[in-house]
Amino acid sequence: MIDLRLLREDPDRVRASQRARGEDVGLVDALLSADERRRSSGLRFDELRSEQKSLGKLIPKATPDERAELLKKAEQLKSDVKGAEAEQNDAEEETRRLLLQVGNLVHEDVPVGGEEDFVVLETHGTIRDFGAEGFTPKDHLELGEALGAIDVERGAKVSGSRFYYLTGVGALLELALVNAAIAQATEAGFIPMLTPALVRPRAMEGTGFLGQAAENVYHLEKDDYYLVGTSEVPLAAYHMDEIIDADKLPLRYAGFSPCFRREAGTYGKDTRGIFRVHQFDKVEMFSYVAPEDAEAEHKRLLDWEKQWLTALGLPFQVIDVATGDLGSSASRKFDCEAWIPTQGKYRELTSASNCDGFQARRLSVRMREGKKVQPLATLNGTLCAVPRTIVAILENHQLADGSVRVPEVLRPYLGGRELLEPISK
Repeated sequence: MIDLRLLREDPDRVRASQRARGEDVGLVDALLSADERRRSSGLRFDELRSEQKSLGKLIPKATPDERAELLKKAEQLKSDVKGAEAEQNDAEEETRRLLLQVGNLVHEDVPVGGEEDFVVLETHGTIRDFGAEGFTPKDHLELGEALGAIDVERGAKVSGSRFYYLTGVGALLELALVNAAIAQATEAGFIPMLTPALVRPRAMEGTGFLGQAAENVYHLEKDDYYLVGTSEVPLAAYHMDEIIDADKLPLRYAGFSPCFRREAGTYGKDTRGIFRVHQFDKVEMFSYVAPEDAEAEHKRLLDWEKQWLTALGLPFQVIDVATGDLGSSASRKFDCEAWIPTQGKYRELTSASNCDGFQARRLSVRMREGKKVQPLATLNGTLCAVPRTIVAILENHQLADGSVRVPEVLRPYLGGRELLEPISK
């Protein structure tokens, strides 16, 4: 959540951020009003409690005549205190309810607009000219089926649309990707983590996934648990309600987990193959840093993602995501989009988000430096979303005979195999 003090000092900045996101600007004034009521009701409650305590000290010393009057006044004060406390609680609840609806303040350099208004920052790698090589590229599903690597037909039979099996070399390819990604992250100083896939409501709310993103979240109503759409959620909540000494920062974790997404609002979009699915595995980087180090850490996360995609030999571009496509928690987000030959365009493979103190305030994760205690900053970056990475590898590294070159970085995890070859029918 945003800092209420900043809201009071510079409401126009918050209004501008909401406007840039395409969100409700009226929330700002409603929140200012609720916050004022919260503060004034709290002050009134404190004053009445102080008066009540002072009166309580006078009663034992009073004469019988005075005591009767004081007891009458004490009874009235008791009622007033109870009413003031109820008003304070209502105001605090309303303030928090509204505060949870306001998105993070967008960084001043973020391009304004919707999903298509991103700015391309960098382009890496060379797009293959399959025509010059003398063949037309197959899409990942055709390649995957021929390799005995992907089975969407049985995935749909068992679980419905947007589910799949990775079989044979497909399963081995996933394990190779996960192991190679974890190896890179560990070498960079990240602590590997296997995280829970089910979390309590506070963890999901605290990371910002129960607002505008709630429609894509799976909720187990009977147990009141949520299936995570990314290990960002359990990693962000890992230090919930803790105070971390500043000299222990940065803390960096690389989480591996299954991820679950409803993909609401994507009917008819990316229905072929395994690019957009309901369940997938992912390696996620997550950093806790001092607020003044957040922008530099954001760049480091992006650099690690670029290192990974370059090692996989994938052509890709880096984009600065526009305000309307940030998600509520991020102040700025960079995506790396890999070239998908059969689609003739770049598609998102990784993202790196700077959330500043937004999630830390919600989850009460703070840092202590000397006598000062304050929220720290959290950042997250996808290193390897497995199915999409498999899509990009199959399509970009295919050969004319239907076999696929294995990127060198993955070969140690595939027994030295250099090619994935079609299976005999």
